[in-house]
Amino acid sequence: MIRPRRSVLFMPGSNARALEKARSLAADGVIFDLEDSVAPEEKPNARGQIAQALAQGGFGGRERVIRTNAAASPFWQDDSALVTQARPDAVLVPKIAGPEDIAAIGARLDQLGADPAIRLWVMIETPLAVLRIAEIAACAAVKGARLAAFVIGPNDISLDTRIRMKPGRAGMVPLFLNCVVAARSYGIEILDGPYSDFSDEAGFAAECGQARDLGFDGKTLIHPSQIEIANRIFKPTEDELAEARGIIAAFARPDAAGKGAIRYEGRMVERLHAEMARRTLAMADAIESLEQAG
Repeated sequence: MIRPRRSVLFMPGSNARALEKARSLAADGVIFDLEDSVAPEEKPNARGQIAQALAQGGFGGRERVIRTNAAASPFWQDDSALVTQARPDAVLVPKIAGPEDIAAIGARLDQLGADPAIRLWVMIETPLAVLRIAEIAACAAVKGARLAAFVIGPNDISLDTRIRMKPGRAGMVPLFLNCVVAARSYGIEILDGPYSDFSDEAGFAAECGQARDLGFDGKTLIHPSQIEIANRIFKPTEDELAEARGIIAAFARPDAAGKGAIRYEGRMVERLHAEMARRTLAMADAIESLEQAG
């Protein structure tokens, strides 16, 4: 099933007002954060507020994700217990280094009796995780695996590698592509990291366009003002939808039966283009359904 993840918004678990507001925002998903945005002394309160918010519901079709602290942190035991109790759609775990972390996280959730439907998202934000990305992605092929999505952390990667984060992120592109290829090899979704300057709409739009072109499914956000831009850029355009319908119709003609490639609008298209067209239309339908669900 295709699920839109154009815009996935981080919300501090310690901010009750923000959690309430998340019910009315047009984001495709919401990440209830227990890590970076929550001070250590506020983490118990944040767990309680997240549990209450998820129990109350009202998030419509939005994907509900809890970001815990790292599995090696002193907060992990309580965070993972919350995930089991609150039953979000997914848990996002930071500071992954390799497949052994995926196995340990899965074992902890299974030990707690967490619902098998809770998927595992992981932050790819360390140099070691980038180096071992294919091994990490391969964990999704293990029977009973929860691994479903990567979330890239460019700022953390920049900190550890000293690759400078300049406009256009040219130094990061090879790393991004390596992660995208690994994700696609094992059927994993992949989201780009946040854009910190939420007042810079033009810069944010450019980065969304780059992420879309590099193969990301969407972008994680730090401010509600970024939602509309991300939703628009990661949504198929009317021209793309018209072409998708045209290609599918062309292959449905009797004279195209049995052919691997046909002439369409002055160029040759293959059946793989028809497959891409069907996914484009399916994504548009999924977006429409999500928006109607509120």
